Amino acid sequence: MDGVEVASRVDGRTARAERTRAAIVEAHLALIGEGDLRPTGERIAERAGISLRTLWTNFKDMETLFEASGAEVLRQQDAAYRPIPTGLPLAKRVDAYCRQRARLLQLITPSARAAQMREPVSDQLHRNRLKHIDRVRDEVEELFAAELVLAGRGREQLLNALVAASMWPAWSMLRYGLNLGVDQARAVMTRTVGALLAEVAAD
Repeated sequence: MDGVEVASRVDGRTARAERTRAAIVEAHLALIGEGDLRPTGERIAERAGISLRTLWTNFKDMETLFEASGAEVLRQQDAAYRPIPTGLPLAKRVDAYCRQRARLLQLITPSARAAQMREPVSDQLHRNRLKHIDRVRDEVEELFAAELVLAGRGREQLLNALVAASMWPAWSMLRYGLNLGVDQARAVMTRTVGALLAEVAAD
């Protein structure tokens, strides 16, 4: 057996392993999306069309699966994300930002609801949430940089308030605590974010 054939077989095994892992993550997220917020390994394996042994060969435990599924959710968010021009007037930036946040929050709602149930006992789910927070914080800092400068010593407090208003716990309160529709919830978010920024823009 020459080196080319060996390399080909290795590449083939690697590709099959990647396809299997992708199928497991897809099955995990599909079950969550259908309302099974705590899918067992057995249900995930059945949905992926593999044996339970194959599942745990590819993922040593639920924490490693949470990591891979979290990365896939971030990838889906990245694919759906559209940059907002920073040169737009404040009102237009706020509107565009909140429309996009509402769309992305709806996208991650199934996985966020599932994570909320298990995060108290999962370090990986906590790390996943921190990645979402960091991304929103980075976006807010870039999109509303001028207003954050105007906040002076209150910059960090304003930044934290904007991030908190933009995250899934606030969205969950609007959608499932107050039972608002998507458009109504987005309008409340827009009012909140707009008010926070208008306060410093008016000074």
